Amino acid sequence: MKPSFGYTRSDIRRNHALLTPESHEWITQPEWPGAEIAFLISPDMGAKFAMGLVRTAEGLSDIAPAPAGNARFLFVLEGEVVLSGKGTLGAEGYAFLPPQDGATLSASAGASFVFFEWVFLARGEVPAPVLGSVAEVEGTPLRGDDWLMVQKLLPTDAGFDGEFNVMNFHPGSSLAYVETHFMEHGLLMLDGGGVYRLDDQWYPVGAGDAIWMGPHVPQWFGALGRETSRYLIYKNYNRSPLAKR
Repeated sequence: MKPSFGYTRSDIRRNHALLTPESHEWITQPEWPGAEIAFLISPDMGAKFAMGLVRTAEGLSDIAPAPAGNARFLFVLEGEVVLSGKGTLGAEGYAFLPPQDGATLSASAGASFVFFEWVFLARGEVPAPVLGSVAEVEGTPLRGDDWLMVQKLLPTDAGFDGEFNVMNFHPGSSLAYVETHFMEHGLLMLDGGGVYRLDDQWYPVGAGDAIWMGPHVPQWFGALGRETSRYLIYKNYNRSPLAKR
């Protein structure tokens, strides 16, 4: 159903944003021939990372790596993505590519995926690439709550400066409290829905919605409906708030 004239659920604020599908602007970029990209989060809004959705009607071939000094994380939504010399990712496959990794990217016709890029803050040796699939990652209860399972997609050692998780909420479950912290988040709803509190706003959210949560914004999620609610979420991690990006 098309949105009403002049209406969108998207809401961009000083320290957070809700980005909903009816407002996505799909553009082309010289570095991504054959792709349409909707950049949802960028440094222009105050974030220290970029997050975008990519779709391709006819496929992609030999897309260049991230710019020098940047790490890239991919999560496949539909179709297949091939990373040269590394392997093929199917739906809900993911990859962390550290700075200076030379893998190029190709994708099948009709593929779509979300990607994140950020200036990587090294601590000691830069981690090796990580490829995996959500289906292969065991979930663990968040703070002992077995209605809220966390699948950690990356190792937790201090070489990584970010964390990517899939959060799984049983219908009716919620975060235990309203969180405030110096880390920021980029989030994409995968399934189900509920209500997200950001600062003093309460947003109904569902599959396909994206969220930016800036540093220190009060945040909370409660799942509604009859199916499990899931979202992919990024946060900067393992680094001091005084670290410069």
